[in-house]
Amino acid sequence: MATSTLTGQVQEGGQARERRMAQNLYSPRVRLGNWNEDIYLEEELMKDFLEKREKGQLLIQRNRRLKENLLRPMQLSISEDGYVHCGDKVMLVNSDYPETEAHLVLGGDLSLCMTPDEIQAHLSDELEVPCGLSAAQTKIPVGRNTFIILSEDRNAMGQVLRYGQNFCLAITGGFEGKMANAKVIINHCHTNRGLAAHRHLFLSTYFGKEAEVAAHTHLDSHRVEKPRNHWMLVTGNPRKDLSTMLDLPKPPAEDSRALEQATKALEQAMDPGVQ
Repeated sequence: MATSTLTGQVQEGGQARERRMAQNLYSPRVRLGNWNEDIYLEEELMKDFLEKREKGQLLIQRNRRLKENLLRPMQLSISEDGYVHCGDKVMLVNSDYPETEAHLVLGGDLSLCMTPDEIQAHLSDELEVPCGLSAAQTKIPVGRNTFIILSEDRNAMGQVLRYGQNFCLAITGGFEGKMANAKVIINHCHTNRGLAAHRHLFLSTYFGKEAEVAAHTHLDSHRVEKPRNHWMLVTGNPRKDLSTMLDLPKPPAEDSRALEQATKALEQAMDPGVQ
C-alpha cells in the first residue's frame, strides 16, 4: 500500500518574526524610548552644575571657603605694657598641667576654638551662630581660636580691661595688674560658672579629636579653682620668629637662681680656685 508524504515549511510566528526584523534594523547605537528627553535632562544638569561652579555655590566650594576662613592665620595683638585692652585680639589658652584624675587625657596647651556643626559646615560657607566650643592642641593663632575682647561700653576700645569688668569674646571670622599672658578665671555671666577644659572628655569635631569645653567650676579641697578653669589671654609676640608669647622660653625661677648662686658661693668657699 503506497503512502503519501506531506512536505511543507513551518512558518515562524509573528512575534518572533518582528523580533528578528528589529534585530536586523537597529544597531547598538540606535536610541530607544524617551532618548531625546534624557539628553535634554543631562544638558540641564550640566548647565546647572557649571553655573553653580561659576558662582562658587557648589557644596565643596562652600565647605572649602568655610575651612579656609576658620584656619586662616591671624595676628594677635602685641601687649607692650603687659595689659589686656578692649579691642585686642587674643587666644584663650588652658595651659598644660599634670592631670591625675583621668588616665587618658588630651595633653599640652589647649586653645579655645569655635566648633561648627559638622552637617551645617558642609552646607554653608558661613559660621552658623550660636555654635559649639572645644579645646584643641594648637598654639597657632587662626580664625577659629582668635577672639576680640569687646566691652559693653562702645567707647572703651583701647582701654585696659580690669578685674570684675564684664566683657565679650567676639570671633574674628582692665585687669588690675598686668594680666596679659597670665592665668585668669573666665566666669559665665548668667550662671557664674567658670569656663573649663575637660581634657578627659573627647569630641569628634569637624577638625578632628579635641577636648570638651563647658561652663563648670572645679574646686579643690581648699575651695580654689582647679587648673581646668585656668585660662590665659594670650597676646602676640613682638619677635618675628615667634607667633605668641607662649613660644618664649621660660626664664628660670627666682628660687632656682638663688639656689644656683648659693651653690656657687659654697663651692668657692670650699675651693678658692673655683671661678
